[in-house]
Amino acid sequence: MKDIITIDGPSGAGKSTIAKLLAQKLGYSYLDTGALYRAVAWKIKEEKADPENEKKLKTLLQETDIVFEGNSVKVNGTDVTSRIRSPEIGELSSKVSAKPIVREHLFTVQRQIGLKGKIVIEGRDIGSVVFPEAENKFFLDASPEERGKRRHEELKRNNSGLSALAEITVENTIESIKKRDERDSARKNSPLKRTKDMIYIDTSNLTIEEVIKKILGALKT
Repeated sequence: MKDIITIDGPSGAGKSTIAKLLAQKLGYSYLDTGALYRAVAWKIKEEKADPENEKKLKTLLQETDIVFEGNSVKVNGTDVTSRIRSPEIGELSSKVSAKPIVREHLFTVQRQIGLKGKIVIEGRDIGSVVFPEAENKFFLDASPEERGKRRHEELKRNNSGLSALAEITVENTIESIKKRDERDSARKNSPLKRTKDMIYIDTSNLTIEEVIKKILGALKT
């Protein structure tokens, strides 16, 4: 299975940017699985649902239709592209993603999309759990400090109109990154981990172009 490229790694490692550009260069589709979890988190917040109530959470998942159209994300017809990128939704999605019922539901969604082939999929458990049979698997990483700086810049770009943004400092973002790393790596279901067959790339001191060049040079065709 060489036409499914998986890119895993912690928050802020550059997965989304790299995966999008790589897909464009190859003429492949692109799937941001993090957006799936953020979309579910947004729906939970919108419905004021209790994520701890498994019965209601199951119903909510069954009634939630997530569609990717170009660079936009829609939930039951509502464009939530910018709304799911807020710090609040990011925090909630991290907690929601630890729920087995959510992971099982989205696992099926991801498999259905990925099995169409010629796709770059990025997330935290794609090469380890969702598509362990993929032959082109990568793990992007960077120091918590570098990832915190990148995520802070992203938050400023995506949430420039939020008054609460002034309270979000680089230091707070780095601390949030570290906490999320701990949650993602320690959860029982599909934890973030690098498997032996993943090619590891530390992006801390690399440009986007350099990372893509490394990936292209390592692809099995």
